[in-house]
This record gives sequence, C-alpha cells and structure tokens, in this order.
Amino acid sequence: MEEDVDLVGLSVLSGSHLAAVPAVLDGLRAAGRADLPVVVGGIIPTSDAETLRAAGVARVFTPKDFALTGIIDELVTVVRQANGLD
Repeated sequence: MEEDVDLVGLSVLSGSHLAAVPAVLDGLRAAGRADLPVVVGGIIPTSDAETLRAAGVARVFTPKDFALTGIIDELVTVVRQANGLD
C-alpha cells in the first residue's frame, strides 16, 4: 500500500496458491484496496486457475505462458481496465 502500486503479482510454485492467493485478496480488501488487480503465476492446474479467477484474480499465468511480450501486454491491459481506461 505504501508504494502505491498499480498491480500485485504473485508467483506461487509451492502448490499453496489456493491458500496464499485468497489470503492476499482478503488482505487487500481489509486494507481498502479491493480495486487493486492481482495476477498470479505458477504451476497452477486449470481448475485451480478458474477458482482463482472466480475469487477475483485478474489473470493466471502458467508455464504455457512464456511469451514475455504477450504477458506484458496482458499486465498493461489489466492495469488499464482497473483504472477504467479500457
């Protein structure tokens, strides 16, 4: 919150994404920043990715998403959408 970020990115390779990510989302809501988009990357099964998106995650990136330019484009899109610019 102190850094006034436009996006929170989480990399979860431990398999704890279904516990860690909701905790971060809850923390953002408690801090009054539910509007801050969260993206997640890691080894995340498709069904878990759907669960995370349903919980409020803006994007989920997996090892299939390795095109850096495409990922950056998606991050810019998320920030633009969160700020009502898209």
